[in-house]
Amino acid sequence: MHVKKVAAALGACAVVASGLVFGSGSVTADPGCPSLYVVAIPGTWETGHDKKPQPGMLAGVTNGLPRSVDVDYVSYAATAFPWEGDVYGASKKEATDTARGLVGAMGQRCGGTKIAIVGYSQGADAAGDLAAEIGTGLGVVPADRISGVGLISDPRRSPTDVQVGPVAAGAGAGGPRVGGFGWLSDRTRTICATDDLYCATASDDFVTRFAGFLAQTSDANPANIWRYQLEAGAIMNDLMARGGVPLLQSQLTDSANQQRAKDLEGFYKSQAHTLYGNYKVGGGQTATSWMHNWIASMA
Repeated sequence: MHVKKVAAALGACAVVASGLVFGSGSVTADPGCPSLYVVAIPGTWETGHDKKPQPGMLAGVTNGLPRSVDVDYVSYAATAFPWEGDVYGASKKEATDTARGLVGAMGQRCGGTKIAIVGYSQGADAAGDLAAEIGTGLGVVPADRISGVGLISDPRRSPTDVQVGPVAAGAGAGGPRVGGFGWLSDRTRTICATDDLYCATASDDFVTRFAGFLAQTSDANPANIWRYQLEAGAIMNDLMARGGVPLLQSQLTDSANQQRAKDLEGFYKSQAHTLYGNYKVGGGQTATSWMHNWIASMA
């Protein structure tokens, strides 16, 4: 397997395949082209402008893939807070744009090569957004070029996404993607630890849901105002159905904020978000080993 170093300036985040043919099917890769091309997007703080591209959590997914597979890791800001430089929305956009450029370039260069997209944490956020573009016909390659999309701890996980392993409650803190994955829904797999708050936010935790929405829109694109309105409307509709403003106010009291701080401290101490290399999903496999085997089966 060949893993190339990719500069951040590049670019214009229902089954384990036992006999199932994905995407481009039996098309043979052109001479000099890989049978499968994997674009991998690391999570927050796993890469950056001043760091060499590093696999991070996804090392367990991409290491040891068949020799006919090429992997590119996306390098991007990978920041979360304004004082780090890019706000979350700008950082994720950079990851999505770079990954889009890589997918488009391979799609043009190697017509018979199958493509997979994988991401972890903020990288799963970006990978999922790119997959949603392609799956709804707005991408740089047709949906049938994509063999699979693997998302680990996706902050935009929807309850309707196909989950591997124990089923996590709620949804991602950033809220589900409007329109989902379209034609890629049957080729997208998500893994979320049941106690990972990034991808398993309770549906009645409106403070976290609003905070997640603000993070997603922290680098707002005017062209996506309609989408932001739909996403904000979904949160408001849920809030009104569950008790309205009084419920939100009850979640913002001093005692509620103190309890939230304790819960967050417990979450960070549990390292639930960083233990996917050991998180069991069944069949003796962990989240990363399952994803590795699934991607390898596409080559």
